[in-house]
Amino acid sequence: MLEVADIVRLHGTAYAQQSGGRLISVQKRALRDIAACRTPFFGGHVHHCDQCPQKVFSYHSCGNRCCPKCHQSQTDRWIGKQRGQLLPCSYFLVTFTLPEDLRRLARSHPRIVYGLLMKAAADALQKLTQDPRYLGARIGALAVLHTWTRAMLLHPHVHMLVTAGGLSADRTWVDSKHSQFLVPVQALSVIFRAKICDGLNKAGLLGGLPPSLWKKKWVVHCQPAGRGEKVLEYLGRYVFRIAITNSRLESFEGGQVRFRYRDNRTQQIRHVTLPALEFIERFLQHVLPRGCVKVRYYGIWSPSCRKQLQLARTLLAVQRPATASSTLSLPSDSRSSETYAKMVRRVLAYLFVNSLSASLRDRRR
Repeated sequence: MLEVADIVRLHGTAYAQQSGGRLISVQKRALRDIAACRTPFFGGHVHHCDQCPQKVFSYHSCGNRCCPKCHQSQTDRWIGKQRGQLLPCSYFLVTFTLPEDLRRLARSHPRIVYGLLMKAAADALQKLTQDPRYLGARIGALAVLHTWTRAMLLHPHVHMLVTAGGLSADRTWVDSKHSQFLVPVQALSVIFRAKICDGLNKAGLLGGLPPSLWKKKWVVHCQPAGRGEKVLEYLGRYVFRIAITNSRLESFEGGQVRFRYRDNRTQQIRHVTLPALEFIERFLQHVLPRGCVKVRYYGIWSPSCRKQLQLARTLLAVQRPATASSTLSLPSDSRSSETYAKMVRRVLAYLFVNSLSASLRDRRR
C-alpha cells in the first residue's frame, strides 16, 4: 500500500533544501521519523516460535505523533479511557472555527494562536452556560484542536464535546433546558470573537489585521451528540495523527501525488493531485510546535475538579439509575463498595435537606 513515508523518502530532502531555514525542529523530526518508521534505523525485535525454529524479525515504529502508521493501539486506549470518563447524560458537539483572515497569523505564530483559540472557545462557552438564563451550571468539556480540512488545507478549529448539563452553585445537577439547544450560538460567536481580539491585543499581534474582521460573523456550530461515544471515536482518530491517512492515497507517479477525500457539504468523493513538494508542504503545516497542546479538559472535567466530577457522576446515578447503569458499576471489593454506598447516602441526604429547605422558604413567603 502507498504510504506518506514513500513520498517523504523520495522528496523530503529536496523539500528541506527548498525550505531553507523555514522548517522548525519538530517538522524536521517529523520528516526524519516518518521516512525511517519501521526500518533498520529504529531497530527491531525477533519473534521466536515455541513450536518450531521459525523466527520473524519486526522493525520498530517511530512513535512520532505525526506518523500515519503509528499510534493505533494508543488511539484505542485513549478512546477507551475517555469512554470511562463519560457521564451518564446527553452531550453536545460545539465547534469554533478560526476565520480565514487569521490563518496566516496562525501559520506564523501557531503556539500563541492555537492556545488562544482553545482558551477563547472554552471561556466563551463557560461564560454562557453559567448564565442562569441558559443553564446556570458548570459544564464538563473535552476540547480537541484540528488544523486541517480533508484536502489538507489550513483550517484551524476546535471541537468540544460538552455535557448537556452541569453542576449548579448549590451542588445539584442541572440538565439543559432543551435537548436540541444548549446556548445561543450567535451570542457565543460574539463572545468568542471578542476574547480572540483581546488575546491577540495582549500578545501584540492585533496590528495589521483588517478592521472588518471584528464586525463579520464568526462560525460557531452546536449540535446534539447523543451519549458522546460516536464523537469520541471521531475525535480519537485525530488525536495522535494529522492531516491524512495512508488509506486515502491513491497514486504517486512522476512526482505527482493523488489522494481522495469526502466533501463535507455534498458527501461526494473528490480527488486532488499535487506535486510531491506541495503535498509535503500541506502535510507539515499541521505539525504542531513544542508546547502546543492538542487536547484540553475544562469545567468539571478539568484535572483539578475530580471531586466535582465524582459528585456529578453520583448525582446522575441517583437521578437516573437505569441510564447510569451502563457507565457506572459498583466496585467489586467490599471496602470500595462501602465507600460508594456512603457517598450515595450522603448525596441522598443532601438532596433531602435541599428539598426541605426549599419547601420551608416557600411557606415563609
